[in-house]
Amino acid sequence: AGGFRTYWTELVGTVTCWPSLLSLGASWDPGLVQRFGAALGAEFSGKGANTILGPSINVHRVARNGRNFEYLSGEDPFLGARLAERYVRGVQSQGVMSVMKHFVFNSQETHRNSESSVVDDKTAWELYYPPFQAAVDAGIAGVMCSYNKVNGSFACANGNRLHRDLKTRMGFRGFVQSDWGATHAMSIAEGLDEEMPIPEDFPLNKTSPYWYSLANLQGQDLDVPAGDIIAALAKVGVLGQAGAYCTPPCEAELRANVTSDAHAALARDAATASIVLLQNERATLPIDTTAVRTIAVVGAASVGAKVPFAKAG
Repeated sequence: AGGFRTYWTELVGTVTCWPSLLSLGASWDPGLVQRFGAALGAEFSGKGANTILGPSINVHRVARNGRNFEYLSGEDPFLGARLAERYVRGVQSQGVMSVMKHFVFNSQETHRNSESSVVDDKTAWELYYPPFQAAVDAGIAGVMCSYNKVNGSFACANGNRLHRDLKTRMGFRGFVQSDWGATHAMSIAEGLDEEMPIPEDFPLNKTSPYWYSLANLQGQDLDVPAGDIIAALAKVGVLGQAGAYCTPPCEAELRANVTSDAHAALARDAATASIVLLQNERATLPIDTTAVRTIAVVGAASVGAKVPFAKAG
């Protein structure tokens, strides 16, 4: 959701390293998020991709959740709603489908494949749903359902959340795909359109069956899931558009350099805007560059290339 993933070392340096979505949330700047979304969509398109698995917009519930860094909403549903809308519009303006995640109540990584998030309808609609509703209203193409259970039923097989809430009450008209390996049953009737399976040789494989196999799909009504996927492709302009996607293995596109000076500058602006000083009682800002000669950078970022300390203005 926050940048094209560089699976192989030769791809490093061919895309922009953007601030995390949580950082962008801390900017409180819808216009900045939309500019970021457009730049992100352009980079994905340049890499031959027609889909971005984002925005990640779960409202934080557990402070130590391992994926909080990638959730644009932070702890605030109103902020998340404003920013989710702009992310979607930015990405899809580039002819790339946006897939919001993780639906829904994906609040912790610990035991994520078995824990059950217990949430009543009033709390769901007032606190956790607003960012997702805003993305739906912006015309988002897809939704990714999560690993966890919701009130005892797995999210990707939960008809109350997928069919009743998302597709009926929210008015979502795109496709629902599972997180990788998150399917536990044939769930077309519950609202799941697309299963994303885990290959047998993948380390996280749970040796679970592929529910959407040709054998299991016999006798199923496939018009709805197929129609949802085709409609999303058509809405964003991918369907039938020359050059909208590449033919695997897409090696030339994957190796293409899609970053630019303009994108690097936008990334710096976004990182700068994400820095929030809660109080400035000691007049810490603006920094007096005549008094401050060095700034300590601690942690993983400290091993990066040295950048000269720029004076204000």
